Amino acid sequence: MTRVDFYILADSESQARLQFVCRLVEKAYKQQHRIYIHTDSEATSKELDLLLWSFKVESFVPHHLLGDDSASAPVAIGHGEDCGDHHDVLVNLSANVPEFFSRFERCAEVVIQQDEILQSTRQHFAFYKERGYPLNTHDLRK
Repeated sequence: MTRVDFYILADSESQARLQFVCRLVEKAYKQQHRIYIHTDSEATSKELDLLLWSFKVESFVPHHLLGDDSASAPVAIGHGEDCGDHHDVLVNLSANVPEFFSRFERCAEVVIQQDEILQSTRQHFAFYKERGYPLNTHDLRK
């Protein structure tokens, strides 16, 4: 059963959310995980693609946009209905819970202090809880 982790950030800026995702993905990559980052749009996917190359000078996180030829990279970024062959770690940045989330071992939801994000996160939390998924909350506001 998929383990779901909610990371609650103090920040309200979208850029802070993407920066945190980069650090989270880097950590998971160093632990030998395969990660799929699910976004709401092609624009966000491309922004995250660029940010993963530059968020930290000394960091290297091999990744690709889903559909690129670099399918062997351990980190994929996409925004459609298909997550490729990934099934280890899902980072969900979408306003909706993707239908394929349950094929992953872990799912991470990154929360910032924006009304729209908070509202969708509450819906996600209720969705997972009603279905009995193990939930963990990491309150990073402190």
